[in-house]
Amino acid sequence: MRFHEYGEPSVLRYEDVEQPTPGAGQVRVRVAATSFNGVDANIRGGFMQGPIPVTLPHTPGIDVAGTVDALGDGVTGVQAGDQVIGFLPMTGPGAAAEYAIAPAEVLAPAPKSIPLADAAALPIVGLTAWQALFEHAALTAGQRVLINGAGGAVGGYAVQLAKRAGAHVIATAGPRSAERVRAAGADEVIGHDTTVVTEPVDAVLNLAPVAPEQLAALVPLIRDGGVLVNTTVWMPAPADEKRGVRGVNMYVRSDAEQLARLAALVDDGELRVEVAERVPLAELPALHASAAAGTLPSGKVVVLAPTA
Repeated sequence: MRFHEYGEPSVLRYEDVEQPTPGAGQVRVRVAATSFNGVDANIRGGFMQGPIPVTLPHTPGIDVAGTVDALGDGVTGVQAGDQVIGFLPMTGPGAAAEYAIAPAEVLAPAPKSIPLADAAALPIVGLTAWQALFEHAALTAGQRVLINGAGGAVGGYAVQLAKRAGAHVIATAGPRSAERVRAAGADEVIGHDTTVVTEPVDAVLNLAPVAPEQLAALVPLIRDGGVLVNTTVWMPAPADEKRGVRGVNMYVRSDAEQLARLAALVDDGELRVEVAERVPLAELPALHASAAAGTLPSGKVVVLAPTA
């Protein structure tokens, strides 16, 4: 699936192309699935040409789950036949295809306890949750964290990981996702009115596309010396320098070591991968259209590659 020009979901074309060949340090992956991420639509629409320049025609799909099919020169640590997952470079060709090229260093062993295709629901959102909580917020046992917008895919992982780390988790969620967030381990699930949070929190993780004034209203909930980590990067994270409250604008990065740890947690039964919907690759334009219309299910949608 590729687009030859930027535009609406209709620019996506399902077409035959030559099988790619891995270069030095690369592997070819027989794709089981990719997933839909909001940034895919922004790239396709032409809104990310500055920070994420791609070469047209471009194949979307940043997440990949599949089986290593061929090795380029100098590749070590991975073999043909290995089942892997990865967060592909955003500026390169993606995994909305039968075969994808990946730098060997971004790949991690896929979890063995779930279907390989479902593992495509893990990389970018799992890494976002991990890096937000433990790199940027430095969350530790006994702390209180507010996860704003916990009903989405990142929120599901963030709740599970924060609870596993021994934190007291307060999560905001709408009626459709409240029960799922509670099942993920949240100690308190509230609506989107955060004024009901009366006891200070050590950290806020904002995952919701809120207005700047709503984001700023989260700062007074944070104790002195705490942190607000914001993943909605089109607006800066607010801070309160007088109280030592930091504001962090977070940009997720690919990290195979962290991804391997997340996969191990899945296999250990300590992290649950949830898939909201599975759609065939041929329906990717309709999936992009649903995202534009705001009708996607909450959670992660996996896009299945064609089977031989």
